[in-house]
Amino acid sequence: MKSLLLYDLAVVGAGPAGIMAAIRAGQLKKNVVLIERNNSIGKKILISGRGRCNLTNIASLDVFIEKFGRQGNFLRSAFFTFFNHDLIDFFKDRGLELKSERQGRVFPVTDKARSVVDVLTACLRENKVDVRYNSRVKGVEKKDGGFCLDFESQPPVVAKSVILATGGASFKVTGSTGDGFRVAERLGHTIIPLKPGLVPLKTKESWVKELQGLSLRNIRITFRATRKKIVSDVGELMFTHFGVSGPLVLDLSGRVMLLLGDNPEVILEIDLKPGLERAQLEKRLLREFSGQGNTQLKNILKSLLPQRLIKVFSDQLKIDPQKKGNQVTLEERRSIIDLCKGLSLTITGALPIDKAMVTGGGVSTKEIDPRTMQSRIVPGLYFAGEMIDGFAASGGYNLQQAFSTGYLAGSQ
Repeated sequence: MKSLLLYDLAVVGAGPAGIMAAIRAGQLKKNVVLIERNNSIGKKILISGRGRCNLTNIASLDVFIEKFGRQGNFLRSAFFTFFNHDLIDFFKDRGLELKSERQGRVFPVTDKARSVVDVLTACLRENKVDVRYNSRVKGVEKKDGGFCLDFESQPPVVAKSVILATGGASFKVTGSTGDGFRVAERLGHTIIPLKPGLVPLKTKESWVKELQGLSLRNIRITFRATRKKIVSDVGELMFTHFGVSGPLVLDLSGRVMLLLGDNPEVILEIDLKPGLERAQLEKRLLREFSGQGNTQLKNILKSLLPQRLIKVFSDQLKIDPQKKGNQVTLEERRSIIDLCKGLSLTITGALPIDKAMVTGGGVSTKEIDPRTMQSRIVPGLYFAGEMIDGFAASGGYNLQQAFSTGYLAGSQ
């Protein structure tokens, strides 16, 4: 085995976690190979944040811990070792300025994810990391104090330590096909069942097709099922041809799927005017109707709703959109208020895990040492990024987790 030992460390997967792990190990003068099944690195980085790359968030450590729920405390050491300010400095020190936007989301000033990948590529080269492309790991075997990595059509690689950072099972086009989970399971690890995280939801109502692509901003949503409900902050929702998406929906989708597991359907209510109480909204409508008595209802509603929503609104209300403002009855006015405060849809399910932004489930954190990211079962084996069970809301939290766990694993 010793005569075959080529690398101090083999990192499997060139996403954010694997890249950072390889860079950190290279900084520590280790002989590192970074193994990637695609023909380039950072595929998922390039599509994150709609191609802008929401790198991290300026939120505090306590907020980060809270965002990851029951897995938050597991990540404390990783965040303490390499946190958002460290990541921001990492890129600034290499010439890429970053900016903070609404809700603390951090992006490169270029608004291009490619800028992030370019910095990481240069850093890998600077730290003499051997990057092997088009290499799909078939298996990892523990041998004589080291590891042998087998490939589909290439000679094996031997290393003292291995970091598995192959991502989850979402966005298969980026190469995340769950290979790492199968390798970890064969090495004796428990895999918490995979499920879609941050995933668009499907609805029963067909009228959403008419609104495909329409975004509603500054709204609040509530999911209801039997005696339970989930209420969002104020934010953004987007209609799709199959249902709903957007930050508010994605962030709550995991909890909604749990509700659906116990209930045949879940009702989504959209409060289009969360800043207005019903009494305030009624005063506004009275003012609009009295001031525009001879104006058609569809034109009066333009001051309240996006143009594309007006027809759907009228159909739901069963009120003639050409009706004059002074002809709208008290009952009809109240039904308009009801709909403004609770436009309803029926949630029937979610898109498959392949369409999710992140993967829920993964290698059990009970089997990973949080101080090092090393396996408690197989010494010398480490995990980083989305392979580890747990995920957070959108907003840069998950990418920071990948960079942080990768940095910690690569520091060992």
